[in-house]
Amino acid sequence: MGMKNYLLPLLSLLVLGMILIACGGSSDIPVAPDAKVLFKDDFSNTEGGGDQVQDEGEAVIGYVNQAYQMKVIKANSDFWANPEGQSFSDVRVEVKATKITGSTDNNDFGVICRYKNPSNFYYFIISSDGYYGIQKMKNGSLQWIDMDEMVPSDVINLGDAENQIRADCVGNELTLYINGQKIIKVTDSTFSEGNVGLIAGTFDEGYTEILFDDFKVLKP
Repeated sequence: MGMKNYLLPLLSLLVLGMILIACGGSSDIPVAPDAKVLFKDDFSNTEGGGDQVQDEGEAVIGYVNQAYQMKVIKANSDFWANPEGQSFSDVRVEVKATKITGSTDNNDFGVICRYKNPSNFYYFIISSDGYYGIQKMKNGSLQWIDMDEMVPSDVINLGDAENQIRADCVGNELTLYINGQKIIKVTDSTFSEGNVGLIAGTFDEGYTEILFDDFKVLKP
């Protein structure tokens, strides 16, 4: 499997404000005893006002079966969502993400850290056909960090499968873990604090559907 060309400058990036419920829902999400939970949502509580988007030409976003659905219909588009009123410096961000049957494997999905505004943040992504990458949006310009394009990994569960995604943002070190395995660590000092979030998107082939669950932000 070769490299995957991730043409982010061509993407139509669309922002969703999402209100996640801090410490809402059930409390049975496993957390290491020495880890401090800064924020979590298992999406079982749908009464907190999380955005419900129903635009069949663009995306369908909302709560489904005690998870948070991001169904991106439009080609070459990314949607992301952030908890309301949150800001962190050094964090560990984790989520379970499952690609739904019938949607394209040529996608991207993952987590965000140090989100300042729609034009400035870091994000960590994988795809259902087995690639990963770390990028930043800086002043509205998308840039790879210590890589040129998405890179393949056999750690990623392919197709209609669940993957555990973890991003550690500590100092100027940004580390991506997939399914419990450390994949890559890069360095960048552009952003030191900000919000967290979830992201999902498409390439030339539209329509991907991701279910996110057990979203956690921990003190590293």
